[in-house]
Amino acid sequence: MTAELDARLKDVLSFLALVVFLLIAWQATHVVAGETALASPWLTIVRTYELLGSSRFWEHFATTTWTFFIASVISIVGGILIGLVMGSSPLLTEAGEPVLIALYTVPKVAFFPVILLVFGIGLPAQVVYAFLHGIIPVAIFTITSIRNVRPVFRKTSRVMGLSTGQYWWHVVIPSAIPEVFSGIRLGISLTFIGTILAEMFGSKSGLGYRLMQAIGINDGALILALTLIIVILAMAFSWVLLAIDNRLHKRV
Repeated sequence: MTAELDARLKDVLSFLALVVFLLIAWQATHVVAGETALASPWLTIVRTYELLGSSRFWEHFATTTWTFFIASVISIVGGILIGLVMGSSPLLTEAGEPVLIALYTVPKVAFFPVILLVFGIGLPAQVVYAFLHGIIPVAIFTITSIRNVRPVFRKTSRVMGLSTGQYWWHVVIPSAIPEVFSGIRLGISLTFIGTILAEMFGSKSGLGYRLMQAIGINDGALILALTLIIVILAMAFSWVLLAIDNRLHKRV
């Protein structure tokens, strides 16, 4: 127990040291570059505080949250279903997995003009563009998790006379959950990136849209304040999901 507390304390201290280093580097860059090029850490924090006290900001935040939520649900459910269907058949796995990997390597921005043409500027286009970032990693990890079920589990299930449904429910799904969740963690992170990008170039509201407005008027403090909020949100998602992911893998 003491060793675990010491490890956590070291992690916290390392994180604080990193934050202090980044703040010092930020301030030094601000001094060299000037206020016009880069706002100071203090001014950015003040602007962030002002943003958090603005009702208009929370309207944009709510838009981003709703878009991200819908896209994440589609990414998770759709990715798992695709992975289960393809992973259940060796033929489908061999034929479909290379296609998914190829699609995953294609920059999603290439699809954005088509998405806007079909759905127009608004929530549907944002959701489609966002979940395209996350659904493929979830599907690939699900396929891999099914394929990596230990052969001894299959043999044991046959010896015990388990039906196909019982085999999937009692053997495949429990053993695949940690790997599938790793895919969900990656998928959610990428979906969040897709949400912000979609709002930057195809929306009339949201944090990404507000960020583009700040860039348009060259408001350096507002740009950094919004960037800071987005980074903190992304880090929070990653920390929570990573903690759950680590616990699931420890139980295996």
